[in-house]
Amino acid sequence: MKLTQPNSEIFIPDGTPLETALSRTTHLAVGAHQDDIEIMAYHGILACFQSPDLWFSAVTVTNGSGSPRTDLYANYTDEEMMKVRRKEQKKSAIIGEYSVQFLLDYPSSAIKDKNNRSTIEDLKQILSATQPKIIYTHNLADKHDTHVGVALRLIQALRELKDQYQPEKLYGCEVWRDLDWLPDEDKVPFDVSPHENLQASLLGVFDSQIAGGKRYDLATMGRRKAHATYFASHGVDTATSLIFGMDLTPLINDTSIHPFNYVQQFIQRFSNEIEQRIHKFL
Repeated sequence: MKLTQPNSEIFIPDGTPLETALSRTTHLAVGAHQDDIEIMAYHGILACFQSPDLWFSAVTVTNGSGSPRTDLYANYTDEEMMKVRRKEQKKSAIIGEYSVQFLLDYPSSAIKDKNNRSTIEDLKQILSATQPKIIYTHNLADKHDTHVGVALRLIQALRELKDQYQPEKLYGCEVWRDLDWLPDEDKVPFDVSPHENLQASLLGVFDSQIAGGKRYDLATMGRRKAHATYFASHGVDTATSLIFGMDLTPLINDTSIHPFNYVQQFIQRFSNEIEQRIHKFL
């Protein structure tokens, strides 16, 4: 496997030979930044944790050079920050017992450049080698440009591999916009109640972000708990922690669907739901 960026890396936490680590992958997450995967794809990490038959692998696409920083990290250069964030992502891969952690090392500008195909080609290599059943990425209504760019590059890679490989499911998950707004019939709720200690460890390892000014650890676990309580208004809680997903599988099953038109359907159903509820009482 020859990845594009000269400083890209393939990290295997348990030292298994590469071919075995790739082929045993059943769940894969593709995230833009270090810690995105731990925020949005904990369902996959949890499903595979200490399982002999299920293995989670992760792709972190960017190099982390644009991270905000303060406190201990206030005077770190971009190059120093990249080293810290790479180390943190590897620590998380060890804690979560990932099969493979890919660090593609792209600048965000490359992801946002629609004419740059390098990311697509790297992802095609990874997908062909791992062939996971379940894939997690960013949802297409996320408000972070790089997140949406990564999701679109992944969708394109999967479309180009359609005749050779297709996952059973592709899910868009929550980071910089949650999916509570989706009508309930469109939500994919992932119960991630077990192992709160593992959740906390995976999020807490990213000290450069937490001490650096963003409490992603508290915010992420708080959002999961809020989802669990506010999901159903007329029933008791059946979970203590939920992540919501958007099913993106139709976008790779039918390559004629435009990604915006697909998301627009969810938005229209959300609008219709609000309209019907208001008019019901007027």
